[in-house]
Amino acid sequence: MKRRDFVIKSSLASSAALYAPTVLAYGTPSANETINVGVIGTGDRGGGLIPFINQIPNMRVVACCDIIPFRLSSGLSKVEGKAKGYSDYKKMLEDKDVDAVLVATPFSTHSKIAIDALKAGKHVYGEKTMAKGYEGIAELVSAAEESNSIFQTGHQYHSSRLYSHVVDEIKNGKIGKITAFECQWNRNGNWRRPVPDPKWERMINWRMYREFSGGLLAELCSHQLDFANWVMGAMPEKVMGIGGIDYWKDGRETYDNIHLIYSYPEGVRASFTCLTSNAMGDYKVKVMGDKGTYILDYAKAWFYPEGSYEKKIGEVDGVSGATLNWDQDRGIPIQFDHEDPSKQALIDFRDNIVNNTLPVSNAKTGAMAATCVQMGLDAMYDEVIMSKPQQG
Repeated sequence: MKRRDFVIKSSLASSAALYAPTVLAYGTPSANETINVGVIGTGDRGGGLIPFINQIPNMRVVACCDIIPFRLSSGLSKVEGKAKGYSDYKKMLEDKDVDAVLVATPFSTHSKIAIDALKAGKHVYGEKTMAKGYEGIAELVSAAEESNSIFQTGHQYHSSRLYSHVVDEIKNGKIGKITAFECQWNRNGNWRRPVPDPKWERMINWRMYREFSGGLLAELCSHQLDFANWVMGAMPEKVMGIGGIDYWKDGRETYDNIHLIYSYPEGVRASFTCLTSNAMGDYKVKVMGDKGTYILDYAKAWFYPEGSYEKKIGEVDGVSGATLNWDQDRGIPIQFDHEDPSKQALIDFRDNIVNNTLPVSNAKTGAMAATCVQMGLDAMYDEVIMSKPQQG
C-alpha cells in the first residue's frame, strides 16, 4: 500500500475521545481472574518486562517464544514458576493456556504477529512502535476493531500517573496556550548488541537495518511523539527532518542522529532530537506555553512559570535565604507518587482485560504515533516535507 492510498479514519484525526477508558460490550469481568501471558520476543525489551509481570498480582508468564535459542533460554530463566518455550509464535498461539501475549519482536514483525494473535482470540500488548509502514498500521487497526480481544499499544507513558497528571494540568490551562514542544533523547553508545555468531547479526542487531527497523525515531522518539499527540489531541499536519550515519561507521543503515520538526495545528511546533554520540540531557520533554513550561524526564516533572514568581524563601542546611521547592533551570518539582511506567502499563493491561475497558493507549492512538513515525522516516530518507496522510 502506497502512502497516497493510506486513509486515516476520521476518528484518528481528532483524538481527544481516544484517551478516556471505555467499557466494551463483550466478555464477563472477573476480579479474581489470573491472566496467563505468553511473551513473544524475549530480547532486551520482552525479557526486561518479565520481572515486572512476576510482581503483578493475577498476572503470570506461562510461555515464552523466541527464534534465537539463547534469548529464549534467557527469557525462560526470568519467569517465576513454570513456562513453556516456543521457537514458533504460531505454536504458542495454539496454546489454550495462554490468555494474552506481549509482542516484543523487531518492529517490522509487529503487525503480522499482533494480527495473528488477535485472530487466535488472544489479548495483545503490542510494543511500540505499533506497526511499520502505512499498510501494516492500517491492517492492525482493522484487526483490532474487528476483534473481541483487548489490544494495548506499549507506549507506557500513557499509563504513567505522573504523565497523566501533567496532561490534565496542561488541558486545564496550567501553562496557558501551548506554543511549542522540545523533545530529546540523547545517548552516548553504539546501540549495537554483541553477536556470538555472525549468522545472528541481522536478527540481533535488527535496529541497524531499514528492512526491520525505524531506527531512533521508532525505537525512542515515538514515545515523545505519542505524548505530543496526547497533549494536542491531534496529529501533526507536516514534518521536516534530517539525519545521518555520521559517527558510527559500522555498516548500519539506520541513522545515528536525527533532528525533526513536526507542525501541529494552530502553529504549534514540536522538535525531536536523538543522538547516539553524546548523552547530554539524556531524555527530556518540554511543553511550552505562554504561562509556563512543564519539563518531564523518565519519572519526574517540573513546572516553570512564566514571568515573576515569588519563590519560597527559607533556611536550607543552615543557609538563610536559600530557595525551597525550586530546581535551578527546571522550576518547581512536581511531587507525585507513581509506579514505574512500564510496570503500570502492564497493570493497566491486566485491568483492561479483566474489566473489558478500552486502553488509553489503544490501536488508534498507537496508529497515530506510528503514522507520525512513518511520516518522519519518509521526510528524512526522501529529503522532503511530508504532509499528514489523507483523512477519510
